[in-house]
Amino acid sequence: MSLIAADHICIRFGAEEVLHDISLKVDPGEIVTILGPNGSGKSTLLRALLGIVPAAEGRITRQPGLKIGYVPQKLMIDRTMPITVRRFLSLPARVTDAAADEALSRTGMAGQGAEQMTTLSGGQLQRVLLARALLGQPQILMLDEPTSGLDQPGEAAFYRLIEEVRRETGAAVLMISHDLHVVMAASDRVICLNGHICCEGTPRVVSTAPEYRALFGLGTQGALALYRHEHDHAHEDGHPHHHHHDPHHGHDHA
Repeated sequence: MSLIAADHICIRFGAEEVLHDISLKVDPGEIVTILGPNGSGKSTLLRALLGIVPAAEGRITRQPGLKIGYVPQKLMIDRTMPITVRRFLSLPARVTDAAADEALSRTGMAGQGAEQMTTLSGGQLQRVLLARALLGQPQILMLDEPTSGLDQPGEAAFYRLIEEVRRETGAAVLMISHDLHVVMAASDRVICLNGHICCEGTPRVVSTAPEYRALFGLGTQGALALYRHEHDHAHEDGHPHHHHHDPHHGHDHA
């Protein structure tokens, strides 16, 4: 059973239809990236899946008891109110020091609990938001443009981190991307959105789809750059799904 699924949903704000006839699902352990230009309804779709925005038509089903970890697009921090990373992780629900330490070390922020939130770089802030999302041991992570504002090395490092989290925890990932020309190669599926689903498929399939080129133009000569790192070239056949926690699983392609 899918973790979460939208079945022919339409979303209207007043008379305006923002999303038309959207069907999608996310299965356990898979990484799904939603790409779309500004105003294409990406954040609205995420909010609908989270249950914040109602669907005018169609329905959204979630696996009973589904645990979602949400990483918001931006966090407005009141710079006059000092709060440490550790305190922030206990909002809104208190967590133990052990759980906080584990989440920070998993996201590359080990030992940073005493830092003030206001002094963090953009990349560090995203890692703390991810750490907070992981505290509930989610079955699915939903990330709303998590790399907006990061430079390309920062974006690449964050993608790498998401891949590691998926591999280590088995959590599925649904990520909205603002960067129309770079997508995490580990994405199992890419969905191009512009009020409706224009095309979807593996990153490689989407990158050659005429709908993708028509929608997103020819920024990188029209090609979708797959962000991948050195070790990926060894197994071009794609990534296995990781349904269980086994650090050695998936590294032994014969």
